Order: sequence, then structure tokens, then C-alpha cells
Amino acid sequence: MSGSSQTPLDPAAGGVTDARGATAAEEAVEARAAGAPRRWTVTRVALGLVAAVVVVWLVVKASEDLRQFAVVSLNGITLAALFFVVASGFTLIFGLMRVVNMAHGSLYLLGGYLALEMQDSWFKEEVGGLGISLAGEAGAEYDLVGWLVPLVLATLIIGVLGVIMQQVFLRWNQGQDLRQALITIALSVIFADQMLAAFGGISKDIKTPTDWPESIALPGDVRFGFFRGVIVLGAAVLIGLLLWWLITRTRFGKIVRAGVDDREMVSALGINVQLVFAAAFFLGAVLAGLGGVLGGTMISLAPGEDTSFLLNSLIVVIIGGMGSLAGAAIGALALGLVDAYGDVYLVFGDTDLTNYSILLTFALLVAVLAVRPLGLFGRPA
Repeated sequence: MSGSSQTPLDPAAGGVTDARGATAAEEAVEARAAGAPRRWTVTRVALGLVAAVVVVWLVVKASEDLRQFAVVSLNGITLAALFFVVASGFTLIFGLMRVVNMAHGSLYLLGGYLALEMQDSWFKEEVGGLGISLAGEAGAEYDLVGWLVPLVLATLIIGVLGVIMQQVFLRWNQGQDLRQALITIALSVIFADQMLAAFGGISKDIKTPTDWPESIALPGDVRFGFFRGVIVLGAAVLIGLLLWWLITRTRFGKIVRAGVDDREMVSALGINVQLVFAAAFFLGAVLAGLGGVLGGTMISLAPGEDTSFLLNSLIVVIIGGMGSLAGAAIGALALGLVDAYGDVYLVFGDTDLTNYSILLTFALLVAVLAVRPLGLFGRPA
């Protein structure tokens, strides 16, 4: 039936073509690119039901004690702010250089320790009292300069250290992902051992200026920590805006965005890609060091915090999407709230499951990847 109107097979296309010469697979891709609604699968329906149960659970907990719910939510938001500061440097390095810097957590912890040593050595003012404390000197006062100067110097030192790491250990094997990951893992182990020997194994914290208030009053008769609610949250918002401006409004940002999509073309245009890589690594390391100072003041500094914040940075970047600043912000917010709610609200009658709150973090990770395998804002390489 050579005269029939049947659609012929096109072996090269691997499918059936219509009169316009487009395959069914191509039409599906075009429809999805045009914004066609995605088909609801069993997985998505199940995740939607789980999300609805979580929302109802949080509403019930909020109705039981609204003031506690507000404080827990603020704790989660400020923890998310700290996660964002650290993870934004991580995603910046990975987005441009495709380097999974497994020593990022070590840079975080080392930045905090350096600021702590500078503060204690240069700016401690002894006052009356016994000064007995497991975490540090209780009988000491610090002014604003005694907190800002260690912060600036520590972050700059960590930035320079990051550039040295990139130039000495990573530049010569650019593109060899496994080798670079192993090198940075080895560096993180060395840093951890040296920090333990130099700073000890006792938890320490960086002191805030004595003139700063301990807490602030919020509507609803809620009091919240001044440093967490003003300094950390404000710093995260400011850093986010500055990074957005840097990446979207400057020539360096254009080069970074172009390098994410096509590094070879950027190099072919005559741009010194290695200089851009060094600048990106410096900025990422600076953000890790800054996060260490903020985290050492807000929480504490102790052995193991490096691996903890490395893991948190990985989770934030995976949830948000590799190389996405907006994704890092959304991923940090999700992780911070899940962590805060899980530490308080995993109590059902006489059963206390708060010790298993870490499982919620990985449940969040699995749920996001089940729906968006590349992360919320991730794009194919």
C-alpha cells in the first residue's frame, strides 16, 4: 500500500515522524520546555501527602504554644542564615570550577579558631571575678573593635589560604574531579589534626562585644538573641545581596556565569581563566572563614564542627542545585527549619525521637531529589 497515508518510520530519528518531521520524543521535550504541566506520578503524590501531613503537624504544634513555635522558627531561620553564608562559598567554587572542596569545613573551623585566638591575645580586658569557665574566660570584656578586627583578619587569612590551596594542590589537575576530591579530603584530615593539637578539644566560643544587648523584644512578647537575629541574619541578607550584585551586575559575574556554562569558550575569548578561578576560590574561602567567625560566636567552636558544616554545605548545594545562589538560599532555609523543628517537635506523647532528627535532614534530601534530580534550581551540565 504505497499510496497510503501511513507515517513512515525514520530510523535515524529512532521513532515515528509526523508530517512536520518531528518525532514524538521531540514534541514531548518541546511541550515541557513550553511549560506544559508535568504528569503526576505515584512518587509525587506520596510526597505531596507527606508534605501535607508535615504542615498539619506544624500547625498543631504552633497552636499548642505559639511563642515557642516563633522562637523555634527564628532559630531555624538564623541557623539557615549561617548555613547560607558557608554554603554560598561552596557553591560558588563548585559552580565555576567544578571542584568539590572537601576542605571547606576545615576553612570554616580554622577561621573561627583564628578569630578566637586574636580576640583572646589582643583585645581581652580583664575584670573582677574568678574568671572560671569551661568555655573560656568569664571575667573578660571585649569592645566592638575586639570583635570586628579578628573577624576581618581571620576571613582574609582564610581567603589567602584558600588561594594557596587552589594554586598549589588543585590547579595542576583541573578537571580531574576524583583526584581533587581526594586531595581536599587529605587536606581536611591534616587541618583537623593540627587544629586539635593547637586549640585543644574543649568547646570554645568567640565573645560578642560587651556593649551589645543579649536579646531583643519582638511582637507577641517574644525575646530572641540579638546576635542571631540581627547580626547573623543581617550578614546573610547583606552577603546574599552583594553576591547577587556581583554575579549579575559586574563583569566578573558575567565571566563566572559564562564559565559555569562553557569554560573552554571563555578561555578561547582570551580571558585569564586561571585568574578568575583564583578570585572565585578566594571569595569562597573568605565566605567559609566569615561563617566560621559567625558560627563560633553564635554556636561554638569544637572538633567535628568542620565535618558537620561540610555536610550541611553539601546538603544545601544538592537541594538548591549546583552553582545556584538562589538555590543555596532556599536549600539553607529548608535545612535550617527542618533541623530546628526536628530538634524540638519530634516528641509524640512519652516517646522522644529528637535524637533521630538527623534522619529528617536526609528525608528532605531524598524528597527533593525524587522530584528534582538536579536540585530545585539545578541545570544540566
